[in-house]
Amino acid sequence: MANVPSLRSRPLPRPDDILGIVRTRPPVPGPSFLKEEEIALPAVPGQTPAVARVGMTRPSTTDDGWWLAVLFAHDDAGVMEAEEFAPRSGPPPVPPLFVMGPALAGALSGLILEEGGRQQIRLALPASADEGRPWRQPLVLRMAIRWEPMRAATMRPTELAQAALRAFRRSLLAAGSPS
Repeated sequence: MANVPSLRSRPLPRPDDILGIVRTRPPVPGPSFLKEEEIALPAVPGQTPAVARVGMTRPSTTDDGWWLAVLFAHDDAGVMEAEEFAPRSGPPPVPPLFVMGPALAGALSGLILEEGGRQQIRLALPASADEGRPWRQPLVLRMAIRWEPMRAATMRPTELAQAALRAFRRSLLAAGSPS
């Protein structure tokens, strides 16, 4: 009995894998403003382990102090879907931002301005083509943040961008963790 693998170690096949459906991915929005961070995805038996890369576009700042950037996850085939970062047992029944958002905001804790008891961060993913499968959407995250002024004054713009990119990476890792 000791040689029998547990069910937790065997990922369930995805419906598209069973049916042989091939979906095309959107292209990467462009070169990353910062050096991309890598994420090793869980290996599927019989396939080489996949590596995802996360990057971001050059950030900009609005007149009213919002810092804007687009973060994305991709591999050699293009922009990946949120579903690829869900637990292998299947995505949770809630939209991806319900899982990724708190992890991302938590990773940036102390850097985000609070006003009226609310963190000044806004996140948006593109709408899923299939409302019944909200995790089937490209991982192209629009982020708007108002940085805490005292912390932002002591950091270079690239350090703020690096913090946002690492927080995004951390949120993707949290999305794949079993709940």
